[in-house]
Amino acid sequence: MDILANSGTKETGLPGAAEAVTDATLSALMDEFAHGVIVVGVDASLLHANHAARHELGRRRILFKSAGLLQAGTPESTLVLQEALLKAADGKRCLIELDAPGGPSLTLAVLPLKPESAGRPARAALLFARASVCDSLMLCFFARSHGLTSAEEQVLGILCQGFSAPEAAQQLKVAVSTVRSHVRSLCAKTRSRGVRELVNRVAVLPPVAPAFLHEPVH
Repeated sequence: MDILANSGTKETGLPGAAEAVTDATLSALMDEFAHGVIVVGVDASLLHANHAARHELGRRRILFKSAGLLQAGTPESTLVLQEALLKAADGKRCLIELDAPGGPSLTLAVLPLKPESAGRPARAALLFARASVCDSLMLCFFARSHGLTSAEEQVLGILCQGFSAPEAAQQLKVAVSTVRSHVRSLCAKTRSRGVRELVNRVAVLPPVAPAFLHEPVH
């Protein structure tokens, strides 16, 4: 079983905190994130991967696990990852992009993790970029909390992908005036001053993982 960092508990550090947070609780929390989170040693040893990260690793496209080590899908990406981990060992952060052979790319933030005690090996956290600005689950939560209709939710989802009202109308095979009517209703229900503000509000929603990421990874 993957480990988060080490066994035991993590103190909250908050004044008056009566309980400690266990690694199991932190691991369960990380599994709820829509984006992948991986903890590795600077030698690329894989220490922990949350559910979203395991889902990506299971595809074996851009990143995968081999003999306990995190490896990239191409020699070029492997070199980029190795250099980023060396920087992390020196306490430096960096943003990298890894490619799949003839396929998509993945942006990662590589962050050094402070050793919990002297003599412990250096570690790094790899934070995956979100797959999209608008995660389907959070869009659904947002729609329900603001009383949006299914048509309004559909329009909002298309707008969050960067399409204009005419393009949304074309996709939905309706008149542009119908889409604009939905937009006016969306702004009124969410108290947004326009499409840009509305999309920005969706973009910064908490990154909760959709249900399919909690299915077993084969």
